[in-house]
Amino acid sequence: MTMGKKQYVVIGLGRFGRAVCETLYENGAEVLAVDIRQDRVNDAVSYSTHAVCTDASEEGVLRDLGIGNFDVAVVATGNQIKASSMIALLLKEMGVGTVIARANDEIHGRMLKKLGADKVVYPERDMGRRVGHNLHQHHIMDFIEVSPDYALSEIRPLEKWVGKNLGQLAMRAHYGINVLAIKTGDSVNGAPDAHTVVGSDDVLLILGSTDALRNLEK
Repeated sequence: MTMGKKQYVVIGLGRFGRAVCETLYENGAEVLAVDIRQDRVNDAVSYSTHAVCTDASEEGVLRDLGIGNFDVAVVATGNQIKASSMIALLLKEMGVGTVIARANDEIHGRMLKKLGADKVVYPERDMGRRVGHNLHQHHIMDFIEVSPDYALSEIRPLEKWVGKNLGQLAMRAHYGINVLAIKTGDSVNGAPDAHTVVGSDDVLLILGSTDALRNLEK
């Protein structure tokens, strides 16, 4: 690991942990991948800075890894409730700056929070919500919660928006949403203004309350 560069450790290399690790590594981050299964560790060599096969629920193991020097730890062993809870507690006690832990359900999530996890994520629940939104509202292409009350969404324009500019549409006043960017084909307008006209084939990146997104077609 290189000193001075932000360092991550991902513990648990199932589908969620692997996806996190790959994304960090592809974006140039330094990532230590840890799992108790040797086959997963062997695979992780290609998408991590360093990969170790060990039991991260053991305090001595974490100390040997120098875990207190890491800026961010992701505990992705959500299916092993006792192990993930112990790991989250040890990571905070050892001085890891930010601990993000995967939870199976709300009770598990509350336990992780009480043990010091800075952020708890629910991959299965959140993906289910995204799929539900996509199925229920055909114009919504993707839906990502950024808090319990707000979400980012990629949407196709409503028919009544097409051919009008953002000034005429007054999205914030009429719908309670903000248009952050508009994609037209392969080009992206990252700073749309009041004069930007919405086309029928555009994709809009918007930020709004979950209630506002649900009410778009009403």
